Amino acid sequence: MPIIAKNLIPAKNLENAQTTQYVATNVTAIIDKFTATNFSSGIVTVSVNLAAVSDTAGNSNLIVKTRSLQPGETYTFPEIVGHILPSGGFVSTLASAAAAVNLRASGREIS
Repeated sequence: MPIIAKNLIPAKNLENAQTTQYVATNVTAIIDKFTATNFSSGIVTVSVNLAAVSDTAGNSNLIVKTRSLQPGETYTFPEIVGHILPSGGFVSTLASAAAAVNLRASGREIS
């Protein structure tokens, strides 16, 4: 069973609509680092869902709800680190403003 350290979500700007950022396709994934930086001049909120393969992002799989990031703040989401996504599971995010927060996540994929 190979374990591969991987950049699960390459650095990207978050959308202001619920958006799937990563899918554990034919692997089990472990999230080791999950970092967001607000590079805008205003407060931006970020919500994060960890959902199973047959789920949709919603209250039943909401892990972080509207976490406020101050201008220039970087947050490492300890609520997300260490979580396991089964095959087909996914990470979805929602920011209150588009192109204001940069996200990156790293972890391991086990096949």
